[in-house]
Amino acid sequence: MAKQPPKDIAAATRLVAAGRRPEWTGPAVNPPVWRASTYLYEDSAAQEAGRHVNADGLFHYGARGGPTQWALADALTELEPGAAGTMLYPTGLAAPAMALLSVLKAGDEVLVSDNSYDPSRNIAVHALRDYGITVRFFDPLDLAGFPAAIGDKTRAVLLESPGSLSMEVCDVPALAKAAKARGLAVLLDNTWAGPTGFQAIRHGVDLSILALTKHVGGHSDLMLGSVTANAQYYPRLRKRSLMLGQQASPDDCALALRGLRTMGVRLERSSVSGLAIAEWLEQRDEVAAVLFPMLPGAPGHDLWKRDFTGGCGLMTVVMAGRDAPARDRLVDALSLFGIAYSWGGFESLVLGVHPERDRTAMPWPPRGIDPAGALAIRLWIGLEDPADLIADLERGLAAWAQS
Repeated sequence: MAKQPPKDIAAATRLVAAGRRPEWTGPAVNPPVWRASTYLYEDSAAQEAGRHVNADGLFHYGARGGPTQWALADALTELEPGAAGTMLYPTGLAAPAMALLSVLKAGDEVLVSDNSYDPSRNIAVHALRDYGITVRFFDPLDLAGFPAAIGDKTRAVLLESPGSLSMEVCDVPALAKAAKARGLAVLLDNTWAGPTGFQAIRHGVDLSILALTKHVGGHSDLMLGSVTANAQYYPRLRKRSLMLGQQASPDDCALALRGLRTMGVRLERSSVSGLAIAEWLEQRDEVAAVLFPMLPGAPGHDLWKRDFTGGCGLMTVVMAGRDAPARDRLVDALSLFGIAYSWGGFESLVLGVHPERDRTAMPWPPRGIDPAGALAIRLWIGLEDPADLIADLERGLAAWAQS
């Protein structure tokens, strides 16, 4: 049987040990995959008693999960100090949607960070407004102006730090403090760093959102999301999520548990390689800016150094001096970087991105970069040898420079 680990262990150790309760794993190292829609009660009295309890670890019906889902949720909760519980969702996009719907109702207002991921913006602009919820975008870097942005009907704020397209790091503890002083729920998309790189709830966040498709899955073979909440908001999150039929596949949860065990070493490799590549790109004349918080001197580095304990290999490179066809040539010339929307897997990826299409409260490109001809490319640095990736980028830059 798996033994329960001590409480005072490092994050890397917790990635290995978390969620492996003996009652769920039995003698196996990993929890078995429980595929079940129906659980049988011993008798009518047990069935009646089951109507009055609602918690992971108690069999009820497949929509409430089973040991495979409970093990993953438990592990994610253990990784977030101060958390009360975690809910799982079939996609990463479902996670922010359910987090927002658990804290908002018709007539409320939510403030959304202007650098939020495009799908999150779509939830806010289209779905929430259809439900009678007002949405306003704000600049999360304008700390002094934030309190004035909070209105009488504002009930929540959604942050994303760093922004997954433009990499701005906001002062989450300060924003959270100001928001809570006015009674707001604080939500954070924490996918870039994850709980091992940024302890969201400890820094004042109420609901920490992850696209588990990315780092936790790690192998580009599952769709999954999660929200981990503190004691104040977890009951509301759980009630609304189950009410709307949200649950994750046990097969995907098993894959996520497998990915979780190696996430630490994968993130470490991606971060080291990412920093080496960012330093190389920074020296190139073709590059106007490397937006990568782990890079000394990059925007947000001081906040990253103060608040974070890790990161990953996701960065945005701002090119300048040419046009969109040149960017396409650069992207298309790469052979080790696949062209795709996702990131967080073992393989390196590239994508031409357009932060300017969605900005309403923040400038793009960042201040200090000439907007004329500024074109953005997002890079995810996987587990390949960084020297090979640099050689591939060298070929891409040669294609960029072609007339």
